[in-house]
Amino acid sequence: MTINCKGQLIDLTIPKIMGILNVTLNSFFDGGKYKNESEILSRVEKMSSEGATFIDVGAYSSKPSAEFVSEQEEISRIIPVLNLILKHFPETILSIDTFRAEVAKASIESGAAIINDISAGHLDEKMLETVAKYSVPYIMMHMKGTPQTMQTLTQYDDIVKEMLFYFSERIAKARSFGINDLITDPGFGFAKTVEQNYEVFQKLDLFNLLELPMLIGISRKSMIYKTLNSNAEEALNGTTVLNTIALTKGAKILRVHDVKEAMECVTLFNKIY
Repeated sequence: MTINCKGQLIDLTIPKIMGILNVTLNSFFDGGKYKNESEILSRVEKMSSEGATFIDVGAYSSKPSAEFVSEQEEISRIIPVLNLILKHFPETILSIDTFRAEVAKASIESGAAIINDISAGHLDEKMLETVAKYSVPYIMMHMKGTPQTMQTLTQYDDIVKEMLFYFSERIAKARSFGINDLITDPGFGFAKTVEQNYEVFQKLDLFNLLELPMLIGISRKSMIYKTLNSNAEEALNGTTVLNTIALTKGAKILRVHDVKEAMECVTLFNKIY
């Protein structure tokens, strides 16, 4: 099970870590932390040294209350960061968290290797065409609506069945464009209640039926801290617990804020399995 990142084959048989770098002012956990070049480079160096295979850069917060950011503003935020990282750490495999084709295009042309789309192509009809043109791996997440409307769209008859149909349709659509390297993301917290998140998590191994690598992004999310009556800052231990369970259910990439702890999950998981 491999993906091709700019000519480098990444073997996902052994699960990998994707470290999160938000260059937004309002991300739910780390918004505004990385405001200048030294802070950004220090963060990337730390995550890479702790074992991150990928660094996921996002310039548009997808939390439910996030304000709209124009396409040009998103590009103007993200491209200088990509250039900075690749100038100092040219071997970094950069993933771009965006649902816009023009942002994806500009990012790939600046050296990004993966596109991570919360909408699986639903919010920009040109996204699949763009990803196919540049032949980069594509992470497709499950979501309904937009970041601003998703929490009003939590009605399902059978959530896991509907999600599997969703992925089957999006995979077929992506394949029709000639996209080879696809990764699924169940989208915890996106158009799902806390209870629905845990139902999906309980049945996570069913998504292996899609025969694609699965990315899990539950780092410090509200499904953890609301259940534990705490907050995002105190949700690392809960994140570690769920990341470990996700590995046993087939997760191949853990998208996290805390790379060291996630790498320890993978190391111990590999020791057992």
